Amino acid sequence: MAARQIYNPEGFKNIEKNGVVIGYQFQFKAQYYRGITLSIIRDIQIRVDDEEVKRENIRFSVNGETFTLEQMRTVIDPDYRWEFGEFATVSVIKDGGLSKGQHHIHARQIIAPSYMPFQIEADCDTDFVID
Repeated sequence: MAARQIYNPEGFKNIEKNGVVIGYQFQFKAQYYRGITLSIIRDIQIRVDDEEVKRENIRFSVNGETFTLEQMRTVIDPDYRWEFGEFATVSVIKDGGLSKGQHHIHARQIIAPSYMPFQIEADCDTDFVID
């Protein structure tokens, strides 16, 4: 049986604004068995090529809206959910983005469902190419 695709292979790219590369983004799926409200997402930790990303440089986009990780903790609007099987876009603010070529990403999703006495962590790794 093939593993479930976590990352969108077409979702890795640098972000450009006014002709300047200001960061990079990727798309991945929630590693939980159902859709979740943004308020239960406690953290998304990212390491690309052994470089840890600071929490304040991470943005999360779903349903056309973008949030910092801190803002997500207060989003209770049911229109902003990370649905099971759907890719969310995660952006990282980093001057110059990523160099062209091969890279490795490790991302950890940490959620805290209200009916669980503990947080759930899911580690997600893959190699990707920036064109």
